[in-house]
Amino acid sequence: MSRPSAPTPSERVADPFVHEALLHEGVVGFLDGTMKFIYEGFSLDEPTLVAAPAGNVTLLRERLGAFADGVAFLDMQEAGRNPGRIIPWVLCKFMDKHPGRRVRIVAQTVWPERTAEEYPGCVQHEAMVNIALAGREATLLCPYDLARLDRRRIDDAHRTHPTMVDDNGRYPSAAYDPQDANRSGNVPLSEPPAGATTLRFELESLVDVRRRVAEVGLDADLVPDRIVDLQSAVNELATNSIQHGGGSGTLRTWYDDERVVCEVRDFGHVTNPMIGRLRPPHGRGRGLVMVHYLADLVQRHTSTTGTATRIHVLR
Repeated sequence: MSRPSAPTPSERVADPFVHEALLHEGVVGFLDGTMKFIYEGFSLDEPTLVAAPAGNVTLLRERLGAFADGVAFLDMQEAGRNPGRIIPWVLCKFMDKHPGRRVRIVAQTVWPERTAEEYPGCVQHEAMVNIALAGREATLLCPYDLARLDRRRIDDAHRTHPTMVDDNGRYPSAAYDPQDANRSGNVPLSEPPAGATTLRFELESLVDVRRRVAEVGLDADLVPDRIVDLQSAVNELATNSIQHGGGSGTLRTWYDDERVVCEVRDFGHVTNPMIGRLRPPHGRGRGLVMVHYLADLVQRHTSTTGTATRIHVLR
């Protein structure tokens, strides 16, 4: 039995936003699928961005030759190291540069070297894209390498993308369920190491929070600018705990050879998965979005008993 074909972008009338997963085999499949996508953009005069790991960016630049000048490129291992940065600071930022025009974006969020800590945020990102960008004039193609990714990651691609693309064409995903995928990314955080410090805080002790963050940053030999970034991010989380998480919270800090970690726990329950993932209009309420911007990774687990948010900054 043949599979039903998915509607082409021009046939979609309910939502101009198109979110597709490219299932490919290795380098050859990646180049074939993405080059076709990029050249279609040229023919339609659509601004095009490639946001992918550095190696794949290099491959596409070389294959495009002189045509590469007509494409914007970003190293996703840098710009999207923290999956929470991708919607506001990669996708929306590019779309906002081209108001009134349809854009297309190659956005590779999942690659084999993604860590176990990063991956739940990747699943939530791919699921929330469908909500965050609904109504936007954009076509998003997300490559998934069948030769290098495990079964779980391919299954998650089917759950988070309404349309799949492979050698047989385009077809609707029978497993598409972004709400379930988002819930699956809400995993409890591991316990901190034995040497972690703990500080209980309230409104009057926010200065102690900033001091404790500075201390762990200095102990870990973070450069001054990154200590300031870490202080700003943790201060925003702590302030949010006081305002929305029961009036107090707990800060835990530690570091290892690779990173400095600060965790804020409170009694709040985050019910809106888009919080911190979109830049609010008119600059209001940007704090949680800036937390994602400043950190190299943000992990969050929330339930009816409370919320834990963990910020990682690389050393």
